[in-house]
Amino acid sequence: MKITDSDSVAIRYVIERQLEAFQKDDTAGAFAFASPEIQVQFRNPENFIQMVRLSYPAVYRPRSVFFEKITTIHGKITQLVLLLGPDGVPVRALYLMEKQPDSTWKINGCVLIPVEAEIN
Repeated sequence: MKITDSDSVAIRYVIERQLEAFQKDDTAGAFAFASPEIQVQFRNPENFIQMVRLSYPAVYRPRSVFFEKITTIHGKITQLVLLLGPDGVPVRALYLMEKQPDSTWKINGCVLIPVEAEIN
């Protein structure tokens, strides 16, 4: 899939808005940026934000956020984001993005890897 400049802007916008929603504990707002599959998996905003709070503290409360390149990993459009977690430890978030039938973008998963790890 070819990613246009407008796709890149839209992807960044979605991730930034979700991160802002986490900062404000806006459970419904954060959940709205998740793909339909993620929404079905977690069933409601409270389950979703609880999972993020416990398993993804660097996403839930990052000290800093730096957007890197968009790439394709295993056929999935992936936005790389460097996060400084609340503990001061940097991690790279791989945001798996999914274009919806209405051409909007949603987050279809996030994988955190140590910054030392290589991405192939």
